Amino acid sequence: LQIGNLGLLLLWHILHLFVSIWYFLLGLAYVLQSYLISGGVLKSYKALNLGKLRCLAIVIESEEAYQTSKVIELLRWLEAIGVKRVCLYDTEGVLKKSKEAILNKLKNASEFKAYEDLVDQNHMALEFLSFSDGKEAVTKAANLLFVKYLKLAKSVGDHEEKIFTEPDMDEALKAISCRGPDPDLLLVYGPARCHLGFPAWRIRYTEIVHMGHLKSMRYGSLIKAIYRFTTVRQNHGK
Repeated sequence: LQIGNLGLLLLWHILHLFVSIWYFLLGLAYVLQSYLISGGVLKSYKALNLGKLRCLAIVIESEEAYQTSKVIELLRWLEAIGVKRVCLYDTEGVLKKSKEAILNKLKNASEFKAYEDLVDQNHMALEFLSFSDGKEAVTKAANLLFVKYLKLAKSVGDHEEKIFTEPDMDEALKAISCRGPDPDLLLVYGPARCHLGFPAWRIRYTEIVHMGHLKSMRYGSLIKAIYRFTTVRQNHGK
């Protein structure tokens, strides 16, 4: 029995070793590919169809969002690539607090807030969001719909229960200038593989890609994520 247990333990360690080696090789291949893309060796990644990327969202875990220099470097890469509209988000609002420092370091960037704002083709437009913005927007939109329903009920005498639809909420969010453009692509920087509370009504058809830790970001990985998005055919149901 003891020999059998030792055999199973040895087998487990061997399997663990093989899995570790496999993931190490995958990581090595990923890093190598990133450097090849950055160096322009892989020619196919040079042709980016940015017409499909009207708005890009960057979600950063709040602890990593304090790395302002890294955030600025990332935005400079996006500016060099030609991305014109970027939404920056972290849960606790760290990026919003660093807004002035970020904008001062980027010569060709400006802030946008309202849904109607047009993008200046010569500048990159930045939007700064936090979790509290989403909560506040939903509260204001719900209040607006409630007031609208009360007025309608009083004017026509209809007291039947009203069911609000998704278009109703969209209209209310636009009315209070909280319905920004839906990001086509959302890149997540940090340990978590989720959108960390980014406003759900804006990412119904958004592709989400986990990019790893901000401190380990690579230009080649950024190019690869955008390239893969622009070359994949998307089918949206109605």
